[in-house]
Amino acid sequence: MPNVSKRDGRAEEFIPEKIVVSAAKSGASPQAAREIAAEVEQNAGATISTRDIRERVLEGLGRRNPQRRNPQWRENWHVYDTAVKRRE
Repeated sequence: MPNVSKRDGRAEEFIPEKIVVSAAKSGASPQAAREIAAEVEQNAGATISTRDIRERVLEGLGRRNPQRRNPQWRENWHVYDTAVKRRE
C-alpha cells in the first residue's frame, strides 16, 4: 500500500475510499469511482503526492465522462475539492 505525501510534509497511508467518495460526489458512478481509485493506487509507487492524486483523479474522470453524457464531472470534482480542501 503506498503512502501519501501531504502538502504540509506529513505522510499518511493511501486510502482508496477517499478517492471513491470524492469522485462519486462529482457525479461519477460508484463503479467509475472505484476504477479511478484502483488505477491511482496501482500506479502510485511507494509514495504519491496529493497533487499527483488530484491530477490522476481529474484525468480518470475526464476519460470516463465523454462530453455527450455529462461534461461536468471534472468541474464538479474541482469545485468539491476546492470547497472541502479550501484551495484553488
